[in-house]
Amino acid sequence: MNAKVGIIMGSDSDLPVMRAAGDILSQLEVPFEMTIVSAHRTPDRLYEYAGNAEGRGLRVIIAGAGGAAHLPGMAASLSVLPVIGVPISATRLEGEDALLSIVQMPAGVPVATVAIDNATNAGILAAQMLATGDDALRQRLAEYKAALSAKVHDKARQLEDSQGS
Repeated sequence: MNAKVGIIMGSDSDLPVMRAAGDILSQLEVPFEMTIVSAHRTPDRLYEYAGNAEGRGLRVIIAGAGGAAHLPGMAASLSVLPVIGVPISATRLEGEDALLSIVQMPAGVPVATVAIDNATNAGILAAQMLATGDDALRQRLAEYKAALSAKVHDKARQLEDSQGS
């Protein structure tokens, strides 16, 4: 099955964070591809990747970067596909620099942004975008969220039961 989500990161040091996006997409049965594309070190690769993403069948791009974090914004500037930025805590500023870089995009170049190091939410958001036109995926998302809710209820009961009456 062709990838619907492209997961890109500026360096292999971002992989421990970005792998979580792939994990949740796999769980939701959303096909994806993952690669390294540096906005600063391989700009030609970025232009090729983002410029050809839609033609390859991608529908959403998830881009993770730390520090100056230009990757998500540049990907958004080169494609009409939705881009989700994942700020990564790669510097002494613990991701705040990346967060501000990604969230402060100029008018006309939006990048949806999730919390620092939260590639899981980026994967869920990408799946939710795709689910607007995919009833089966929408059902898998509903089941995933119901399982999250059930887990909280179970933990609450366990805590309440452990306190006695």
